[in-house]
Amino acid sequence: MMDLYRRTVARFPLGSVSYMFAYGSGVKQQEGYEKLGNGNGYRPAPGSVVDLVFCVRDAQGFHAENLHRHPDHYSALRLLGAGFVAKYQERLGAGVYCNTLVPLADVGLTIKYGVVSQEQLLEDLLDWRHLYLAGRLHKPVTNLVNPSDNPPLKAALDRNLLSALQVALLLLPEKFTAYGLFHTIAALSYKGDFRMIFGENKQKVHNIVNPQINDFFALYQPSLGQLTQYVAVNMKGHEPGSREPTILFEQDKSSSATSHHLRQLPSELKNRLERNAACKGDYAEVVDHLSVASQLPEVLQASVNDIVWRSSVTQSIKNIASAGVLKSLVYSYRKAQKTFAV
Repeated sequence: MMDLYRRTVARFPLGSVSYMFAYGSGVKQQEGYEKLGNGNGYRPAPGSVVDLVFCVRDAQGFHAENLHRHPDHYSALRLLGAGFVAKYQERLGAGVYCNTLVPLADVGLTIKYGVVSQEQLLEDLLDWRHLYLAGRLHKPVTNLVNPSDNPPLKAALDRNLLSALQVALLLLPEKFTAYGLFHTIAALSYKGDFRMIFGENKQKVHNIVNPQINDFFALYQPSLGQLTQYVAVNMKGHEPGSREPTILFEQDKSSSATSHHLRQLPSELKNRLERNAACKGDYAEVVDHLSVASQLPEVLQASVNDIVWRSSVTQSIKNIASAGVLKSLVYSYRKAQKTFAV
């Protein structure tokens, strides 16, 4: 599969690309999607769309070269030039420019690809300003460029995972399963997304998590290792009420542990908590209040949803122009079909 992805991205201008990843049902196994191949890997099913993201140091330079190579990938916005496209990318929505439903006949794939500047990706990972790409990166993806070659980006990716884990711990009870943990994490970027009302399979989060428990555990093992003071793992546990083997967790739910997690949250989420908490004051006062408040999970979930709702609406509106009306209608129709999928 990596060879297929490399042949796919080789056609793009990669000189300013500092990170690339592929994600979604065309890349990672999800329930309800056909698994192809000989068992040694997951291959996209016919008709599925492979999602790619290019993180670039120079957005205008990337679009200038990409417009020269692939003008047909772009909507009529291409007529306004690379400078306009770059500004459209960086100043609106969640800072991502998307070209969707791009057929690549030579490799037998249809792709959707987003372009984001490294500066804005770092901001989203660290601060959760939009929780857009940061939310996608809460889940297993296929890296096409090793992030370890870019220390600031690797540190931000790691911080994003630790933030997701700490938010999940604040939302979860004292004891929970691996499935419960990873379902909570994966749901962070979906619960507030307006497209979940109309445009996505209602079982989307379950379909992502259930076949990828091992991948999630591998992804979050370093973050769990940083929180051994607050959460313990039993690799040989059993499902509550049955003898089914599962990974079980038990966490410290004291006010001091809760305060620790709250103090570590991304800055945009802290801002939302300040607005939504019944206690008014600076964030230190909000932490003191929420660390002993029974309504903490509800206030925290609402605050996450606020971020996701805003970015999902503005980015989706933005994508209509970047994709073009016809492609947007086709893509929306395909998504809407999932709403009624069994």
